[in-house]
Amino acid sequence: MNYILKGWKVKKNCSVIILAAGRSSRMGKPKFLLEFGNGASFLENIIRQYDEFGSVNIIVVLNSDGIEKIKKHPQNLPPKTQIVLNQHPEYGRFYSIKTGLQFCTNNYTFIHNVDNPFARKKVLDQLYNARSEADVIKPAIAGKGGHPVLISKKVCDYIVHEKDHNLNLNEVLQKFQTKGVEVQDDSILLNINSHNEFIEFMKK
Repeated sequence: MNYILKGWKVKKNCSVIILAAGRSSRMGKPKFLLEFGNGASFLENIIRQYDEFGSVNIIVVLNSDGIEKIKKHPQNLPPKTQIVLNQHPEYGRFYSIKTGLQFCTNNYTFIHNVDNPFARKKVLDQLYNARSEADVIKPAIAGKGGHPVLISKKVCDYIVHEKDHNLNLNEVLQKFQTKGVEVQDDSILLNINSHNEFIEFMKK
């Protein structure tokens, strides 16, 4: 169900979890604090896009160092943003996903990596509009898969109750019906992991 908000923003029955609990050892600083071209941080830019898209629940998963960093570098985030602590970042990415999904109460959830500052509305709309066609909706360009991924509550509940913390998300998602949605936006392939990659990204 959709609801019309002030300013004609459509509120959608979906959450997003933003994964930002990695050590960022190759970057030298937390990726979520990297400055985007518009002066906002990666985190601010991602959240703004999901807010404008209409996500009703925005969850950011950080490690303890990230929590301290965000206290020292306050971000311009909408009030609905929830900052969640991953107490065991050493368990890896799947545990961060499990941690974030525990706070999702909607029928659908986007999983977004903080190392990609783009969440363009057209892509999000295409994925969300295909939500009834499968439990896992993935964007693709020229047949190559990217991010973010949209999952149903069925998948969310499965992951939350999975006792093995060390699983690979893609292997788990293969258990469910999946639909690829072809988009015309190569930003879905972006993955900025090192300082050199960030420098090259900022040159574009």
